[in-house]
Amino acid sequence: MEPLYQYAWLIPVLPLVGGAIVGTGLITFSQTTNSNRAICAGTIVSLMGASMVLSFALLWSQIQGHEAYTRSIEWATAGNFHLTMGYVVDHLSALMMVIVCTVAFLVMIYTDGYMAHDPGYVRFYTYLSLFGSSMLGLVVSPNLVEVYIFWELVGMCSYLLVGYWYERKAAAEACQKAFVVNRVGDFGLLLGILGLFWATGSFDFVPIGERLQELSASGSISAFLVAFLAILVFLGPVAKSAQVPLHVWLPDAMEGPTPISALIHAATMVAAGVFLVARMYPVFEPISSAMTIIAWTGAVTAFVGATIAPTQMDLKKSMAYSTMSQLGYMVMAMGIGAYSAGLFHLMTHAYFKAMLFLCCGSAIHGMEHVVGHDPALNQDMRLMGGLRKFMPITAITFLIGVLAISGIPPFAGFWSKDEILGAAFAANPALWVVGWLTAALTAFYMFRMYLMAFEGEFKGNDMSVREKLMVAAGIQPEPQPAFGPGAMDVKELDAEGSDPHGHEEHSEFPHESPVSMTLPLIALAIPATVLGFVGMPWSNFFEAFINAPGEVVTVAQTAAEFDKNEFILMAGSSVAIATVGSIVAFMTYLWGKIDPAEMAAKYPTIYKLSLNKWYFDDIYNRVFVQGSRRLARQIMEVDYRVVDGVVNLTGLATLISGEGLKYFENGRAQFYALIVFAAVLILAIVFTVT
Repeated sequence: MEPLYQYAWLIPVLPLVGGAIVGTGLITFSQTTNSNRAICAGTIVSLMGASMVLSFALLWSQIQGHEAYTRSIEWATAGNFHLTMGYVVDHLSALMMVIVCTVAFLVMIYTDGYMAHDPGYVRFYTYLSLFGSSMLGLVVSPNLVEVYIFWELVGMCSYLLVGYWYERKAAAEACQKAFVVNRVGDFGLLLGILGLFWATGSFDFVPIGERLQELSASGSISAFLVAFLAILVFLGPVAKSAQVPLHVWLPDAMEGPTPISALIHAATMVAAGVFLVARMYPVFEPISSAMTIIAWTGAVTAFVGATIAPTQMDLKKSMAYSTMSQLGYMVMAMGIGAYSAGLFHLMTHAYFKAMLFLCCGSAIHGMEHVVGHDPALNQDMRLMGGLRKFMPITAITFLIGVLAISGIPPFAGFWSKDEILGAAFAANPALWVVGWLTAALTAFYMFRMYLMAFEGEFKGNDMSVREKLMVAAGIQPEPQPAFGPGAMDVKELDAEGSDPHGHEEHSEFPHESPVSMTLPLIALAIPATVLGFVGMPWSNFFEAFINAPGEVVTVAQTAAEFDKNEFILMAGSSVAIATVGSIVAFMTYLWGKIDPAEMAAKYPTIYKLSLNKWYFDDIYNRVFVQGSRRLARQIMEVDYRVVDGVVNLTGLATLISGEGLKYFENGRAQFYALIVFAAVLILAIVFTVT
């Protein structure tokens, strides 16, 4: 198996080659490249498929017991400083490569149907390929410098993909917001990396942790400084994994095409923060204060995301807050020392959340043919309803995802989330309470989404509802053709009413998406259903495979430590609260026993807090956006009145003095002698007086 490891570098390189070839074609031979879209897409998908096959082979090799493999080359040298670059294949990187490759491969297949009529079809595939390469490079990086390089490349690809429809103002603003917020976290990460190198002289994960412990124990470096450096590094994951308070970019990032929401903002990029915490675990684990901050950051994020989602009407944004909440679970698990539980939930969540986002895209695709292409309409759940009748595959797979994320057994999310809640109860009951309440809210808002979108009666043809939403969104109704004297020919009307991008004309009801879109949904439904069985607490193969650095856990050991009564109590409580949340959703959105408008009027403070997303955006707008503009205006006033004033005054003084002195320059020697005599006389008088 050694040759397999020697060529593991091909896994991130193959998608890079595909993106580079197609991207170069777009730059140099744009028309020809765009006209051969099938060849371009086929090349990129095939290369990602090859990377996927290699990643599965490496994962199987690691499962069979192959030792971790590291290959590096010396990249830069200056005196005693040596910087190496390379790749590492161990249990964690092998697992992450499989997750990234499988989700990316399925999303690329799905993209063929979703973006079929988009004029930037080839450009979109190029961005997808570059992102896949960057993310794969990140997970195989053996040191912090290489991690940071790919970390920024992933951010760049996210910027390009979120702002893919850059001609739309909301998309352009969303990608800028994502870029700026992530720069805040990345600046902290960069400072932390430099600080850790200053303290330890290394960029490698394990040596950094070991040397920090030695320095802290000997008193060479204060415990406060060690914790401070760890928190600086953690700022990177806070931004990338959308943790409070740097979470505000994630919902806006839904302005990108739905395949991007599934790939980047559900399954891979946002999980990069959790992955980095896992990689840096030797640094974080000994620092109790840092671990506490990490745990509570995750818990607060999970709860805040779960309290915002129930009032959102945009299908994708509601799902985005769900992603934020589930990422909070993962970060909380890392903070309480539940290393394998956090990564287990990362894996299960990647598959069922990718499926849920792709289901959202399928529903939106169906709605476009009824209500048009404006996201304010085709993503609004108030115009959906009854989609199960028209889109059965999308509805069934979406329901599977809802059951999985709600923690209903035997679906995958039950096993991973329950393991986190059990670890939280053992570590800190207060954290468990937050996670437990979040589980109830998760079940409520996820079933709310399903019931509003797929059950009941279809409301997309209700013109009164549609016009009301159009007025609220500020959308102008499309002009209706006149049928009378001078009206256009029927063929001209058909041509005028067709979409310039080649979309189908509007229809009365939605229809199921094409096979290229439904096939990935079915494929992702399989791991969403059965993947959790690898982490059953009485036979935990996942924990035996993925465990914290320096720890060795066997399946037999997990079986011996399994407490049946504790499992029944903890699992039963989590399933019970999830059931309560789902029943409340049914009573509200299907059976009509609870009126949401009445509840909003009864508890206006709570409703407005959720509807306005805890006012984070308003606060940031007032403090940072408006505040920076006020500061800029004040600086401009200082520049105009003080700096420019001094310069202008100097010029004016020079002008006046020059104008005045020019009269003393008359060319007569007698006049100059008189001036000298007068000056000497004045000086003599002054010195005599003093």
